[in-house]
Amino acid sequence: MNQTNLTNNQLIALDSLFELVSKRQIKDFGNISASNKADGSLITSCDLWSDKTIVEGLASIAPDEGVLSEEGGKSIPNTKAYWVVDPLDGTTNFAAGIPYWSISVARFVDGRPQSSFLIIPTLKKKFVSIKGKGVWLNNQKINPNQNNHQSECVSLCSRSIKILQKKPNSVFPGKIRLLGVSSLNLTSVAMGQTFGAIESTPKIWDIAAAWLLLEELNCSIKWLETDPLKLISGQNMSDVNFPLIACRSIEKISILKPWGNLLLEK
Repeated sequence: MNQTNLTNNQLIALDSLFELVSKRQIKDFGNISASNKADGSLITSCDLWSDKTIVEGLASIAPDEGVLSEEGGKSIPNTKAYWVVDPLDGTTNFAAGIPYWSISVARFVDGRPQSSFLIIPTLKKKFVSIKGKGVWLNNQKINPNQNNHQSECVSLCSRSIKILQKKPNSVFPGKIRLLGVSSLNLTSVAMGQTFGAIESTPKIWDIAAAWLLLEELNCSIKWLETDPLKLISGQNMSDVNFPLIACRSIEKISILKPWGNLLLEK
């Protein structure tokens, strides 16, 4: 099968798969302990179960399409269409009893996201983005112009906070929010809850689903170092970071760019 778009049957099957995983994560939330991975980040048995369940589900729903996942194979598949999976983005929140994490899954075709699925189990929110067709929240299509209220907030990640120390005498141009989840920091921009986000070291699985969501809602992304459109088949993504600024508009990018550039200073 070498198709560009997912079929309705595939979309229905994906919906059931993500519902299954969401229910298990809600059940385990607050009842599970975490351990440290080699890179110092946390992992739980629920991360591993979620990853295995999603990867096995995708093999059934979209046979012959490769899968790259945070807890599994981390190399770019050599298939025309492949999936990028973060089974539980926000494990630290999940393990700490903070009810804010996501299931983040994107399908890439010819090296860029064609469809993506971003589920926030505790908030009962499911975003589906399809390239060129828009974004749906809980099966209701989002009007790209409906979130134009002027938020004064900016999402930072825990590592991008260091930029504040580099300009101690400058006033940061926004009210800072730290959600602790890369995919949801970016989603907050797409939904108009923040006007921008600065991410220091996100991996491809952190940003894959939110990337398409941002594009389809006419937001702007400035890749500060690595361009994800230049990924190579077989490339190991374990240590590849995608520092970025995401904003509601190009004009807002110019406001945050001097701060985002500080991430690249050694």
